[in-house]
Amino acid sequence: MSIEKDALNQLENYIHDGSYLDQSCVSFGFGDLTLTEMTKKLKDIMSQENLHKNSTKGPKMDRGPKTSSSDRQKFVEAIDNLFLKLELSYHYQFYKVFGTDERLSEAKRLWAESLKKFPPSGIDHAAEVVIQSNDYLPTLTEVIKACGDSIESLDIPSVQEAFIEAQKSFSPRQEFPWTAPIIYWAAREVGWDIVNSPNNANALKAFSKVYLRLIKEMGAGKSFDISLKDIQDVAEPLDLDLLASLRKKHDI
Repeated sequence: MSIEKDALNQLENYIHDGSYLDQSCVSFGFGDLTLTEMTKKLKDIMSQENLHKNSTKGPKMDRGPKTSSSDRQKFVEAIDNLFLKLELSYHYQFYKVFGTDERLSEAKRLWAESLKKFPPSGIDHAAEVVIQSNDYLPTLTEVIKACGDSIESLDIPSVQEAFIEAQKSFSPRQEFPWTAPIIYWAAREVGWDIVNSPNNANALKAFSKVYLRLIKEMGAGKSFDISLKDIQDVAEPLDLDLLASLRKKHDI
């Protein structure tokens, strides 16, 4: 139901000062009503009008989780910075491959699609790595590999930070609030005695070697979790049958 503007205006005037209602208001059922009845009639019609409006809006669509605009902006900036660094570092090679605006835009879209699983910090770090290690314009494959090998891409502490955390940890180690489980596994492989050794230089060197190897494994897809059932730090129950057989064998 739609209410004409003139009818509403006249109804409002009548409510305030009792002025005459013309036929447009009578057609909406307001004729020969008391002020109280007329006000109630208005409320009923307005309620129906609101109900009609809400019913025509349709159900709200669930658009799913939204990506932060700030995160999107940082990713776009990382891609732009990557291409800027490549342009400044490889000049003519860069222009030969990405010489037109159309080709550059298409390349950015392709590279962004391939690198979207990496954080902006990882892309920035990978750009520095490939530029330092390549005399020629790096390929997308080389950039992806550099992103996968980057500590920043894996969102884990640096070697120095991880080593300090390992030194500060305490027993039971598997229940310590590690920043990343890979630190636990690296320190465990090196040995807690070595990690806590007074000779900090050798301990750090040993830890660094193991930690970097595990990082490569992590970049290749290996998962490092801490599960009590997988950890043998807790002493196993003594095998009494084996002990008895050893006593008998050695005549103890």
